[in-house]
Amino acid sequence: MKPAFLISSAMAIVAALAPVPSSSAKEGIVQCGNLIYAAGKTSTCFSDEFLSTAQKETSIATDRRFKAVKLSGEELFLFPFAIMTGEGDYTLAPKERENMKKYLTSGGFLLASAGCSNKEWDRAFRREMKTIFGAEALKKLPLDHAIFRTVYKVSDLGLKKSEGNGHLEGIEHNGKLVVVYSADGLNNTANAPGCCCCGGNEITNSLQLNVNILAYALLH
Repeated sequence: MKPAFLISSAMAIVAALAPVPSSSAKEGIVQCGNLIYAAGKTSTCFSDEFLSTAQKETSIATDRRFKAVKLSGEELFLFPFAIMTGEGDYTLAPKERENMKKYLTSGGFLLASAGCSNKEWDRAFRREMKTIFGAEALKKLPLDHAIFRTVYKVSDLGLKKSEGNGHLEGIEHNGKLVVVYSADGLNNTANAPGCCCCGGNEITNSLQLNVNILAYALLH
C-alpha cells in the first residue's frame, strides 16, 4: 500500500492537468505541512501566499494555509510537501531524524529557509542534514536546473539587503530533488503581515521561487 502522501501527490498531478476541483473535493487538494521540531520550534510568519499563487497559475489545487505537523509524528506522512524554518540553534531528536529521512526518501519534499537569514539556524540545519544524509548532501543548484523554470522563468535571485545574487541548495535522493534550502531566506515578506525579516537578506523573488518549488515537487 502506498503512503498517503504519495497518493496525494498523484492527485496533485491530475489536478495540474485538469480544471481546479471544487472546494468539496478535499481528496484532490494539496496540503502543505509546517514542521514543528526540536521541542517546539516552527515557522511563525513564513508567507503562505505561494500556495494561492500556485493554484492561480497552475491549476494545482491547494489548501491556502499551512497545517502544523510534528516532525516526530506519523501525521507527517499525510503531506506531500512541507516547510521548515525558524531562528536560533537547535538539535533534532532521534525520532525526528528518523522521520525526516523516511519522509524524504519515500516521496515527501521539504522547502527549508533560514528565518531572517539567521546564521545559527543555518548552521544547525546543515549539521542535521549532514547527520541524516552525509557531508556532501547539500549542493548548490545551478540556474539551469528545472526548478528555475517550472512555472516562472527565474534568471537571478536578487537579495533584499546586498548586491549580487543569492542561491538555492538541494538534496537529491535517487536522482530526484527532495530538499530545497536557502540560507538567505525564502520568506515572501510582502505577504507576511507582522514579519518584516528586517535583519535578514531574503531573496526578493521568493514568491515566484516558492511557486516553482511547489510545482516541481508535485510534478517531478
